[in-house]
Amino acid sequence: MDGADVEAGNDFGRRPGEEAVALPGRPDAGVHFIGRIRTPWSLRGDCPKNGLQTDAVCIVHVDPLYAAGLKDVEGASHLILLYWMDRAERGLLVQRPRHADGGRGTFSLRSPARPNPIALSVVELLSRDGPSLHVRGLDCLDGTPLLDIKPYYATTDSRPDATVDRSGLSRT
Repeated sequence: MDGADVEAGNDFGRRPGEEAVALPGRPDAGVHFIGRIRTPWSLRGDCPKNGLQTDAVCIVHVDPLYAAGLKDVEGASHLILLYWMDRAERGLLVQRPRHADGGRGTFSLRSPARPNPIALSVVELLSRDGPSLHVRGLDCLDGTPLLDIKPYYATTDSRPDATVDRSGLSRT
């Protein structure tokens, strides 16, 4: 693996200064993927950094087994999607983001590389076609497994006063 490939975002390898841990051999719980997400991105480097950086329309295909759970979903203008970043590295505890001077702890980042690669996006629901939802606001690779769908409630999910103070974060 070439370091330039990692910096360009074309590989899931480690950057200099990153630290990883071996995960336990047996997981604590299991999950059922309820569908797959179709996006225009097949390479990590092509994915937007977050869902607000793209206007791409993506399709959330819910497995027919779970399709009944979509009843009345059209009543929500926005949804929270939880998905499994199945191609991300799972053991990184200290990462070196491309935009940072040094390493940062995994739990202070929104990176997909984490012990449990669960990601979340708030998406705009554009339409529903049977068990498929057309949405805007995703940032994942094509074929990403879907874990859950929840309605977004601005009255309880929005935290306008929330902050992240990057000035006090360690740069080593």
